[in-house]
Formats: sequence, structure tokens, C-alpha cells
Amino acid sequence: MKRSFSIFLTVLVCCIVSVAAVKPAMAEPVLKQIGEFVISEANQGVGVDDKYFYAVDNQTIAKYDKKTGALIDRWQGEKNGSIIHLDGATILDGKIYCPHSNYSQWPMTSSVEIWDANTMKHIGNHSFGINWGSLTWVDFYDGHWWATFANYDKLYGPGKTPYGYKAATQMVKFSADWAYEESWVLPKSILDRFEDMSNSGGSWGPDGYLYLSGHDPAEIYKMRLPSEGSILELVAVLPMNIRGQGIAWDRSDRGVIYGIIRATSQEKAAGGNNKVTVFRLEDRASK
Repeated sequence: MKRSFSIFLTVLVCCIVSVAAVKPAMAEPVLKQIGEFVISEANQGVGVDDKYFYAVDNQTIAKYDKKTGALIDRWQGEKNGSIIHLDGATILDGKIYCPHSNYSQWPMTSSVEIWDANTMKHIGNHSFGINWGSLTWVDFYDGHWWATFANYDKLYGPGKTPYGYKAATQMVKFSADWAYEESWVLPKSILDRFEDMSNSGGSWGPDGYLYLSGHDPAEIYKMRLPSEGSILELVAVLPMNIRGQGIAWDRSDRGVIYGIIRATSQEKAAGGNNKVTVFRLEDRASK
């Protein structure tokens, strides 16, 4: 009897060890880079639809062929015009929706600016006025608009005071016609990674999780809505060959996400330029 029980315990322990050994191979997915394009306008963010990606700079949107990287069309705002600081793009039903703010002026004002993706003509906007902070990303998911209004610890202005304080950064959920519904703040663990800056990009993934990016770190943050309280929950940190800024899931190619690499002044002086980078989400076990 004792020998049988001993054998049973040995088998049980082996099973537990085997399961534990297998589990890490099924752990968090990784992002495998599958493409890279040298794109001068890729300074603030990127958007993507079934045929094109759209590189975004402060006052510029450039439309490129996804396969060849060839420039298709370009919208350029006026140097001293009302479009000041575009920060990314979401393409929905043939329209480009760009988060816009007057960063780094004070007081902070924000709007969503809209273009026709076919003609690249500006066709509308929705203004938030002085509310929440500087709009850095918008996305449409589950019948609602989602948007982050960033605040910063970086010092600005003649008094050199924090530009809103990054702890005040919040993600807001709106109805399809932009009526306010709910809002959440970011956990300290994420805010600490942003240093003096804030959340720059966001896009809902094909797995139903929200993915956020910072202003500089080469990583994105897999998030979920909390069941209690008002703080978004961090699920995982995924390394990604970007330098923060805007990100966008490709809804025409499941599991593919776009980001950008903003060239440093030293890289530009040496002949380098901004880049759009493309990744596929893969299970670690399938690598």
C-alpha cells in the first residue's frame, strides 16, 4: 500500500512538473517584425486600412502603398494654420480620423480632425475645447469611440511648470456620436515608464485587449478595463521596435500592427530618416 502511494505521488509530481515546463512556452505572445519602410512623415504616428498606411506628422498626412511603400498622396496643412499637432490616425469607412491638439500651447485644447481617405481632403472635425488634456489617440471599437487625453510632467512655459501632470492622463469612452460615457486613468507602473511624458498611442487589438504606447519606450502595453475602480489594468509589456508614438492594428490583416521609429537629430544628420515598422503578433511557442 505504501509503495503504491509512493508511486502515485511520483507520477503526480512528474505531471505537475511537466505542466509547469509546458506553460512558459504558451505564455505571452511576442511581436515579430515583418516589415520596415523609410518614411519621412512618420514623426507622430501611423494609421492603416486594407491597402494603405498613413504616416502622420504635426501638419501632414501621407498615404503610402502597404506592399511597395510608394507614396500615393499627401495632405499638407498651412504652416500657421489651425491644424497644429496631429498625433496618429484611425481609418474607418473611408475616413481618416486624427487626434489633434494645440500641444504644447496653454490652455490645452483638443479635437478630432477628419479627412476623406480617397481624396485626402479635410472634411470635418469634432472639437472638445478645453477638456481632459491633449488628445493623443482615438480608436473606434465595440460601437464606441475611445480616446486618451494626455497630460505631462515635462516642464513648459515661462514658469517652467508641469504640462498638466501626467497622473491626470485619462482614457475616455464616448458614444458613436461623441457623447461622454466613462473614463479611466493609467496605473502608476505605466506612468513611471513614461518618465516626464505620457501615453502617445492606442489601438484595440484583435484579441479584445487595448494596446497602448508611450512617447519614447520601445514597447507596448497590453491593457484591460478594470472590473472595479477607475484604473486600467496592465496585462503584459511587449517589446516592439518603435520609439513610442502612435500605433495602429491592421483590421484587414488579423494580428498585424504598425508603429513608427522617429529618427534622432544625430541619425538625420548622418542621413537617416523616420521609419514605419510592421509586426505580427505570434505565440511564443510558435517561434
